[in-house]
Amino acid sequence: MNTHPMKLVTIVCEALARQPLQALLHGVGAHGYTLFTVEGSGAKGPRVADIEEFANIQVEVIVQPEVAEELLARLENDFFPRYAMIAYESDVQVLRRDKF
Repeated sequence: MNTHPMKLVTIVCEALARQPLQALLHGVGAHGYTLFTVEGSGAKGPRVADIEEFANIQVEVIVQPEVAEELLARLENDFFPRYAMIAYESDVQVLRRDKF
């Protein structure tokens, strides 16, 4: 079994950021992503998903390390000032490098 090192970037943000975030992912060269509605609680208290446009979304994208670096920098500079958002990266190993 041959695995290849990649980065998993996870983004949790308000649903209002959905379309600009999707455009950013495409713009930095992500080949795909997974997006779902999430609930939780944090520094600003509970956040439930009962009203779609006020819900939180979570996006997970696996990318090359240099793409992850650019994505996180763009999130920090362009998105953090405008949207409630957190983002983090994790090291992952994938089997099909050509998919990412």
